[in-house]
Amino acid sequence: MGLTKTIWANPPEYLRMQQPEHPVLFFAPSVLQATARRFLDGFPGLVTYAVKANPDEMVIENLVAAGIRGFDVASPAEIEMIARIAPGAAMHYNNPVRSRAEIAVAVAHGVRSYSVDSRSELAKLAALVPIEGTEISVRFKLPVTGAAYDFGAKFGATPDLAADLLAEAARAGFIPSLTFHPGTQCTDPMAWDAYIRTAAGICERAGVRAERLNVGGGFPAHRAAAHAPQLESIFALIDRVATEAFGAQRPALVCEPGRGMVAEAFSLAARVKAIRDDSHVFLNDGVYGGLAEMPLIGAVDRIEALAPDGHPRACAPVGRVVFGPTCDSVDRLPGEIALPADLAEGDFILVHGMGAYTTVTNTRFNGFGDLQLATAMRLRA
Repeated sequence: MGLTKTIWANPPEYLRMQQPEHPVLFFAPSVLQATARRFLDGFPGLVTYAVKANPDEMVIENLVAAGIRGFDVASPAEIEMIARIAPGAAMHYNNPVRSRAEIAVAVAHGVRSYSVDSRSELAKLAALVPIEGTEISVRFKLPVTGAAYDFGAKFGATPDLAADLLAEAARAGFIPSLTFHPGTQCTDPMAWDAYIRTAAGICERAGVRAERLNVGGGFPAHRAAAHAPQLESIFALIDRVATEAFGAQRPALVCEPGRGMVAEAFSLAARVKAIRDDSHVFLNDGVYGGLAEMPLIGAVDRIEALAPDGHPRACAPVGRVVFGPTCDSVDRLPGEIALPADLAEGDFILVHGMGAYTTVTNTRFNGFGDLQLATAMRLRA
């Protein structure tokens, strides 16, 4: 993948002039910076970016330019990149399980915030990181509602264990904090309500005042055309419930959006390779490429179909079975995708809101996956 030096007015202009035979991911820096400012202006606390969602250096650079000063990092590679691109930025190492070698890299780069969800990992950190001035953020979990899938299936302590870990971290001399993740693409604001009130209960059982509460990521991206995320409503709920639940003991708040921060700044164009017997549509991208998430969390319906000259197809949509380019039958988008009845071979399918996890999950299976990157001033004509 390589970013083109030309800045295009919009994706249709690029597609019309370049006629690409490989998928193209369009990046609009202005959209990314506007989203960052939306979080910075609306969230009642520290905004950090979850690097895993899209670790491209141009993304990090634009977030720094917009005012982001904190990053959720999950590996030595992410730590080293942030240290290089954004020296002095806060780094929260919130992958709860790390090897001793990985911890050593974090310590060498001055990381002072770690999450844990087990006694064994807390003991490991206590033996390897400086205690004074280091934050231990205990990650807990609840049954998930309103999210596309459950992060708690892998990480998170029960509230009872979290209370024990919080008390233990405080006794050891760490800065005691709490963190949770409501689940990816969480469209139910009440998930944050339940988690914040549980966090207050954990502090009460532990007899510890949490210095900070990280309300996680999970902020939804705009995947369904009819349902634009109401981020400001989620921010207001978090602010209100934190005060109600903690009162005078309210901790400082942190969030770590990944998908909700970066998704809207990218659109993905795939080309129609064939339409088999006026039925099945075959694209040059699929679930082994930039569309890998669709079987997991559902298809994006913010889709435009463009003729090779860049003009939109105008016929009423019909449901189509859509396959990717590989010879694996798993390479199919979920359900049926509504596409114009006059869709033709050589047309382009432009999918909006595709900035999260698209580049990091792209593979070269079957020799496909040559995903091109292009910069656009805007993502709609």
